[in-house]
Formats: sequence, structure tokens, C-alpha cells
Amino acid sequence: MSKFRLLAETLREQGILTDDNEYQPSPLSLTALMQAHEKGYVQRFIRGELTPQEQKVIGLPWSEWLVERTLRAVSGTILTSELALQHGLACHLAGGTHHAHPSHGSGFCIFNDLAVAALAMIESGKANKILILDCDVHQGDGTIAFFKDSTNIIPVSWHCEENYPQIKQTAGINIAIPKGANDQEYLSILQNTLPAILAEHQPDFIFYDAGVDVHQDDRLGYVNLTDDGIFARDKYVIETCVALNLPTACVIGGGYDRQEEKVAWRHSLLHQAADQIWKEYFFRL
Repeated sequence: MSKFRLLAETLREQGILTDDNEYQPSPLSLTALMQAHEKGYVQRFIRGELTPQEQKVIGLPWSEWLVERTLRAVSGTILTSELALQHGLACHLAGGTHHAHPSHGSGFCIFNDLAVAALAMIESGKANKILILDCDVHQGDGTIAFFKDSTNIIPVSWHCEENYPQIKQTAGINIAIPKGANDQEYLSILQNTLPAILAEHQPDFIFYDAGVDVHQDDRLGYVNLTDDGIFARDKYVIETCVALNLPTACVIGGGYDRQEEKVAWRHSLLHQAADQIWKEYFFRL
């Protein structure tokens, strides 16, 4: 989709993305990828050997370009986590492919960048306990499948109760958002749950998946947030974590509209919120 290019253009026009804060990810280490995903699945995808049924479940036709884009996006999330560790806050212009499971892809997600990056941080000793805060409208079922038995990587999913995937994962922490919830209802649920989760689990690093498919005009969402509601959600999550001195790495998650300029704008709300917090908080330090 062209939303990734359009997002970059939007952020440059806003002055948020500049030559000074733009970073390009290096090629992805297949070793890091295979620490998370099953080796055979990784190899078959890269070689173009997925079955037609596997491609259908993913929803994307295989191509060499798709391989390049997929690996680049996962590497970008790893880089974002490293930048967040260094600076306190960093945002990716892609990522959030939370439907990918260890052995297969699903729902437009091939590899789970959140799982790969979180495992890489734990394996390297850069973090001891990670919370993955997922506010995409769909349950992060793949991420939960990765960490259903984990004690040092905890997936937390705020998702629309009546939405994809049909079969929900039961592990991790799941908070149901009612179908049709508006800005006030959504933010109230978030504010009543996030602080307690952070206090209970005491993480030392945060991944935040800021899907914009919660928007009232999204084709696949069934939740009724406005632009202002999405901005308030992102600002609240990031500010809550940063105030606790938790390095926070943000990815964009899902967003579905036939007018991709609108999707790109909605995704830019995450970066607008992060930019505002950066100026308000980090410039004071």
C-alpha cells in the first residue's frame, strides 16, 4: 500500500520528519527473525514457496518486492526499539504486524515485528521485562500466541470485542472495547486500565502499537473514534509511559480506507502526539 510513502510525505510537510531525526534500518538479520519465527516458515516465504492457501490467509500475493518490504519493516521496528532505548521515545513509519504467528502469517501480516524486536531486546539483555501495548482495533492474536507462556514479555490488547479474528486468543491481557465505542468511552477504558497494568507488571521497556483502524470511518474497525480521539489516545499512552521513564517504541499498526491519504493522515496523529510529548517533556530534561 502507498500509505507508508504518503505517511512519510505527510510528516515531512508537518516538519516532524526531518533529516536530523530520520533513520534507515539496516538489512534484517535472519538469525533474529528465526529466533522468533519457525525456520521453515521464514525460508519458504523468502524463497516464494508458500502455498496458495498460506498466501490467501495472509491476504498478500508473494513477490520479491514484498519480501524486501517485509524484512525492511521488521528491521525498522528493531531499530526503533534501539532508538527508544537511547533517546527515550522513537516512532516507526511502519510495523505493527500483530496477526503473524510463529509458524504462519495472517491478516496482512507475514512476520510479527513486535515479537521479533521484543525477543531481540530480551536476548541481548537490553531489557528485562517488556509490555507490548496494542491499541489496534483487532486483537493482537499473533503476538499473544508468541508470548502466551512468557513472564518477561507481556502482550496487552485493547480491541473491539466483535471483530477479527473470529477466534480470540485467551492468554496475555485482553481488554474488550465495545462495538461502536466513541472517543469518551474508549479513553475512559484506557485510563481505567493502563496505569494499573503498568504498576502491576513493572516493565522496563514498552512497545506501543497505535493502529488507526479504531477510526469512525475505517472500513474494518467498528469503533467510532475521531481524529481528536486517536490523537488523545496516543498522547495518553505515550505520556503515561514516558512519565514513568519507560523507553517507548511506537509502530503504526492497521488502518483501512480506500482513500490512502486519509489513512496516512490518521497514522500521522501518532507522530504528532509523540512530537508534542518530545518537545514538552524531553526538552525540559
